[in-house]
Amino acid sequence: MEYLPFRQQVKGTPGLHGRPDWLKAKVPDGEVYRDIKETMRGLNLHTVCEEARCPNIGECWNNRTATFMILGNVCTRSCGFCAVLTGKPTELDLDEPHRVADAAKQMGLEHAVITSVNRDELADGGASIFAAVIREIREQVPGCAVEVLTPDFKGNRDAIRTVIDARPDTFNHNIETVPRLYPAVRPQAKFKRSLEVLQYAKELNPDGLTKSGFMVGLGEVEEEIHQTMRDLRDHDVDILTIGQYLRPSENHLPMSRYYKPKEFADLRRYGFSLGFRHVESGPLVRSSYHAHEQTTDARRGVLGAKA
Repeated sequence: MEYLPFRQQVKGTPGLHGRPDWLKAKVPDGEVYRDIKETMRGLNLHTVCEEARCPNIGECWNNRTATFMILGNVCTRSCGFCAVLTGKPTELDLDEPHRVADAAKQMGLEHAVITSVNRDELADGGASIFAAVIREIREQVPGCAVEVLTPDFKGNRDAIRTVIDARPDTFNHNIETVPRLYPAVRPQAKFKRSLEVLQYAKELNPDGLTKSGFMVGLGEVEEEIHQTMRDLRDHDVDILTIGQYLRPSENHLPMSRYYKPKEFADLRRYGFSLGFRHVESGPLVRSSYHAHEQTTDARRGVLGAKA
């Protein structure tokens, strides 16, 4: 079978002059949303919600959930799908862990998600800062669950161990797409290396949850999606997220097509059949969407009860 890497939508086809109804999100607003934005700016913090232009920012922030983006807002990699800036990173901010924990405390978070840009110029890829953030939140906000969404650290096992030793409740590293599309989607990453990062994290902390996610709409076909899901499960991943790729700008990779809600539901059922503890699959799903509920379901050992 010949696979076409990308199929740009032809002019005039549905989706070019307006998204389908199932992909329309409300314009972010509200008192809580404004309060959180003020807190973030007051503490000079970044969120992936803003940097990656997440469509769920209004819903999540109004539910007092936010994903902190540490290690600056400039990434050393140039992924074809991502809206985060690429370039020379800023200096390392050693006070950042304290400010992140302070923000989590002010927001009264029960589940904090910590992610970062890639910092390939650092020997440990920023792992020590991840660990410091986890420890600070544990100290300042007792009872708050901590989820980390890390880079691949170039496969550096010492870096992965540094993060796991701080005992996050959930260790997440996104696979992002099927292996065939890596040269365009994640040119500085390796599919096999990302799988190994997830499995090593599980080996280091068998009681902790591991999580990964990918996008659809980049030119993949169903059998590739299913194989990627099997690969993740074969590497002991507990939680899976699947969402629609939405092109951030004309400078990013084109979208092949919109997946329908029924297709996401089918992928969710397939995921549960493979043994994932939780599968979040939908058009607007992003890695941290409903993160607290994902963790709760996975901890309860829900295996397809909601499929």
